[in-house]
Amino acid sequence: MHPAAWLCLVTAPLCCGLDLTSAVVALPENASARERKAVTMLVEEAERRSQVRWPLVRWPAQGPGVNQGPVIRVVNRHTGPREGYSLRLERESVNVEGNDERGVLFGVGRLLRELRIARGSLAVPDGLSITTAPQYPMRGHQLGYRPKTNSYDGWTLGMWEQYIRDLAVFGTNAIELIPPRSDDAADSPLFPLPPMQTMVGMSRLADEYGLDVWIWYPALDKDYSDPKTVEFALNEWAEVFKKLPRIDAVFVPGGDPGHTQPKFLMALLEKQAASLRRLHPKAQMWVAPQGFDAAWMDEFYGIVRAEPAWLNGIVFGPQVRVSLAALRAAIPKRYPIRHYPDITHTLRCQYPVPDWDHAYAVTLQREPVNPRPLDQARIFRALQGLTVGFITYSEGCNDDVNKIVWSALGWDPEADVTGVLREYSRYFIGEKFREGFAQGLLALERNWRGPLAVNEGVYTTLNQFRSMDHEAAPGQLWNWRFQQAQYRAHYDAYQRRRLLYETDLEAQALERLGAAAALGSLRAMREAEEILDRVAGEGVARAWRGRVFELAEALFQSIRMQLSVEWYKAIGVGRGANLDLIDSALNNRGWLKARFETLRALATERARMDGVQEILNWTNPGPGGFYDDLGNPARQPHLVREKRYEEDPAYLVTPLVGFNVIGGAGWRVSWQNHAEALNDAVLRMRYRDLDPGSGYKVRITYAGENVPAQIRLLALAQAGAQREVHGWRKKDFPVKPVEFAVPAEATRGGELELVWEKEKGLGGAGRGLQVAEVWLVRTP
Repeated sequence: MHPAAWLCLVTAPLCCGLDLTSAVVALPENASARERKAVTMLVEEAERRSQVRWPLVRWPAQGPGVNQGPVIRVVNRHTGPREGYSLRLERESVNVEGNDERGVLFGVGRLLRELRIARGSLAVPDGLSITTAPQYPMRGHQLGYRPKTNSYDGWTLGMWEQYIRDLAVFGTNAIELIPPRSDDAADSPLFPLPPMQTMVGMSRLADEYGLDVWIWYPALDKDYSDPKTVEFALNEWAEVFKKLPRIDAVFVPGGDPGHTQPKFLMALLEKQAASLRRLHPKAQMWVAPQGFDAAWMDEFYGIVRAEPAWLNGIVFGPQVRVSLAALRAAIPKRYPIRHYPDITHTLRCQYPVPDWDHAYAVTLQREPVNPRPLDQARIFRALQGLTVGFITYSEGCNDDVNKIVWSALGWDPEADVTGVLREYSRYFIGEKFREGFAQGLLALERNWRGPLAVNEGVYTTLNQFRSMDHEAAPGQLWNWRFQQAQYRAHYDAYQRRRLLYETDLEAQALERLGAAAALGSLRAMREAEEILDRVAGEGVARAWRGRVFELAEALFQSIRMQLSVEWYKAIGVGRGANLDLIDSALNNRGWLKARFETLRALATERARMDGVQEILNWTNPGPGGFYDDLGNPARQPHLVREKRYEEDPAYLVTPLVGFNVIGGAGWRVSWQNHAEALNDAVLRMRYRDLDPGSGYKVRITYAGENVPAQIRLLALAQAGAQREVHGWRKKDFPVKPVEFAVPAEATRGGELELVWEKEKGLGGAGRGLQVAEVWLVRTP
């Protein structure tokens, strides 16, 4: 290779485009305050990454090219599609032409993403020519300063401004705030400022950058049929409205939290809308039918179909019991629909991780660092076409990658996700790691695909991030986004090593228990328990575990992530404090030790041996029978999946793998996860090639939440005849298997379909139909 060509490859940011190291930024004298703010962002963010500060000149007074060097011209041309811009390289200049004020902001944001930056130098590539405008007019994220979040409650206004900039660079045009009174504690030990003061500051910051300000405002009071309650709410909300410099819209969820019958809720919101507009005349009022049962949904539809003038739009979010398509069909066309996608949670949420491994569920839990770029793109593309855009549901910076993916797709739904991640990596981490970090984020998502025990790629992911760690400069090591990815890579690998180790210990313990006939039950149980208890003394991958703790401390210092309740004052282990769960049991040792304790108290050896045999044969359905662990995707061959994940990412029709990870130390792993049907969906299991001359009985473990919903089980024969296996009943707590005979006519054709259904029309999350284990036992 010619030396010059080699130099061009090595220093591509500098020699294969226009060198902007000595450039000036030219802005018209009549530029607005928001346009000047956008240019300030450009200059400061470029300097932060390069240590080069561009001078700012005004034209025409000083002339755009007075320094006889490269010029970055930024102008609002006041024409063209809203929020759009053009970015072009012309000889010795880069022209950023916004169609309006926001176009200027997003244009300089795109220039920042396109810059090739090194310490002491900046450049743009040859052929830079971009003309673009957003596909969706609403592209925002909820930024709630409240104790329940996993990081936001520790942020200063300076940190908020930086994050607002980061989002705007990728095309975000709205933020959503949360009022001082929500379903949270009134205070957090991490608050640097009182909630109202921070809310006012964030509203002001968004206005300075020209971004929309929404408020997520739950109606929390008990009885809005009481005029005194309504008067109190009007006064309380008005005090908040009065103090904020900018409000563009208020979104009120019907539930989660709050739970008010639609006729009373909508009457309240009509009054609140009038109060809001006295203070912010152009502000809008939106509502979501979250948490409504079937009867309340019908009542809500009736009110909305009357087309009240005060209402501006409908929000589709978590716990809306119908699909987005059904909601759109039921709502008058005059009302746009905004998506409120939950991008922050992994389980017990609107869009759970598909078929997540139990080891991750019990350790990482609900709010881990969760880059899911491909899943987010699938969710976006499956649903977004029926909306005018989105403001996502977020509980902290754990979902940072997901925010950027949504913002990028909201601008261009056809954007290549890997390309978005490359821009993310270049801009936030550095040109050196553009490809490696982008591929690493995809690898972190693959870590969560399929059974962890067979996913050896988890170790590959860790090795890739460790290589980047060794090559990183100090500034990158201090970078919280770099630290987050390192944390996850180490955490995931540690859990896989533990899973394999604890699975092997359980197998050894059961092998020892299997020798009970020769050893005697008491000795066999004692030796089996000693094997299980090795986990406390031996441990595995201690260096990886130690690195996780180091990174947790680094993340608290850099971005106030609260990865522990005790050390970092997280509000709970399910709210991102997965450091506290890092050594949670991944096998059945809790259940086995509890069973051993029970068996030791039995009076006879025969009774103890019967108990030992029950343990050893727990998953054995006997000759000609079948066993399904419905919470384990690898052991549910008879479960019927109605749709593919891409078609039903919210699992409104298809059963999902649900988790009850706080069921207790004495629970089997198979009780901590289950198949779950939401709302009015049913759960089906289908068996073929049965012996038509045999009888069958079904044994079931109903686990999951202790909810009041009643469920029943039907058997469908080959000809479609329906027979009841068991009538309406509640689940058993404490958990225990229950057994029922299958009607003989249901299996005469050699096939059987079992169908579980629950009471219709329930509200809330629509949960309650949760089945953990099913044995179909042949009875000749």
